Amino acid sequence: MTDRLVEANRRYAAAFRDPGMDARPVLHVAVVACMDARLDLHAALGLELGDCHTIRNAGGVVTDDVIRSLTISQRALGTTSIMLVHHTGCGLEALTEDFRHELEDEVGQRPAWAVESFRDVDQDVRQSMQRVRTSPFLPHTEDVRGFVFDVTTGLLREIDPVV
Repeated sequence: MTDRLVEANRRYAAAFRDPGMDARPVLHVAVVACMDARLDLHAALGLELGDCHTIRNAGGVVTDDVIRSLTISQRALGTTSIMLVHHTGCGLEALTEDFRHELEDEVGQRPAWAVESFRDVDQDVRQSMQRVRTSPFLPHTEDVRGFVFDVTTGLLREIDPVV
């Protein structure tokens, strides 16, 4: 499979022209989203190359590494807005922290990271917004908004940070 992707890159590179951009996102926004293959963020949000920073992981969870990336995005590269995008039917809804115990049994070492599984996607978005808003490393937390992307309709639903 990797060979197929490398060959696709060769075709891409043959027509590639340097767009002359720097690493600063044109729209000054960072999007944190799940890694789910059903989410085509650029298409779903009407984004073009260079518009935003995109940070993806399982569940779109705001982990220490996400805070690290957001801090660099804001402090070094000028973003001021953060959009969190979780989605319906997320694989993390089917997992529990037992996943870590199973890994420990299999490989003899427990992962240092938490699975961050959840049962309520709306509440998980609220938790992620709270983690961003309370981080001492992020200077711009006034424009943090969270959404749930519906994988069957393609629509975003905004989540109220306070219920």
